[in-house]
Amino acid sequence: MRHISPNLILATFILVPAAIAVTVTSTSNPAPRATPVEPLRATAQIIDLSGRTIGSAQLTEAPGGGVTIALAAHSLPEGKLAWHIHQVGQCETSQQFKTAGDHFNPLNKSHGFKHGQGHHAGDLPNLNVSEAGIARTTVTTPNITLLPGTTTSVMDADGSAIIIHSKADDYTSQPAGDAGTRIACAIIQPAS
Repeated sequence: MRHISPNLILATFILVPAAIAVTVTSTSNPAPRATPVEPLRATAQIIDLSGRTIGSAQLTEAPGGGVTIALAAHSLPEGKLAWHIHQVGQCETSQQFKTAGDHFNPLNKSHGFKHGQGHHAGDLPNLNVSEAGIARTTVTTPNITLLPGTTTSVMDADGSAIIIHSKADDYTSQPAGDAGTRIACAIIQPAS
């Protein structure tokens, strides 16, 4: 009879829950059955200052931590544009999206990837917008989560929003990278 080390069994069961949930459905067949665990997801409809929908973003909790954001938008000015996650889930066109608050920054860091004091959790790399006004990008940011109740969750009580700015982020200027005015906004909401 082959002996299996208890440490090997323990290690196997410690690693398994990160990727799958184990359920036992019958006492007559006690072998565990794997069931995929769905990652947390959110969505955001992007509107311009006239309130017209110009795109969307899909947010998915990444397996190794952080969130992957897939954004597609049109009718934007050509060139590099800043986009950030902001601290409040509001997109009031009459207020030029200022109701979305400042950058999402629960850890109270300075702005910008090039800043020596770290960067905001809501800082994202600039968008590249084509001559036709189209932006498509997928980025994974390790600085946020969709898991409610955690410090860096964008799914907190007042929500969060994605803001697209009129200029590129210089990654150093305080408080927002000299990114210009807010030209588009999207409220992050749980996916249904």
